[in-house]
Amino acid sequence: MTGETVAPAERGATRIADRVVAKIASQAAREALVTVPSGGSPPHATVSVRRDVARVRVSVELGYPSDIGGQCAAVRQQVTRRVTALAGLTVPEVAVQVERLHPAQLADAGRRAQ
Repeated sequence: MTGETVAPAERGATRIADRVVAKIASQAAREALVTVPSGGSPPHATVSVRRDVARVRVSVELGYPSDIGGQCAAVRQQVTRRVTALAGLTVPEVAVQVERLHPAQLADAGRRAQ
């Protein structure tokens, strides 16, 4: 090494795999949702990364009745924060897909039967 400064464009770049960003997004969605309904699946995400921009789709299962819009907003905010902080990517949008609603009455009845 001669001690010369190398321009950022000439240094190369670190690429984070889409599956790693998807794991970060899934964990962030779990953090945003205080509880996953009994019998429900944890959130999972799919991600497409192009030029330091991540497009994220998160699938969740929620209890019902609940504030569905509020929970989806919390997931969007947390996923955006965590992916930006941990992967250094821009996240212009997070699509939240509610796959299933779990009625509280069914979960309560299942617990009482046990």
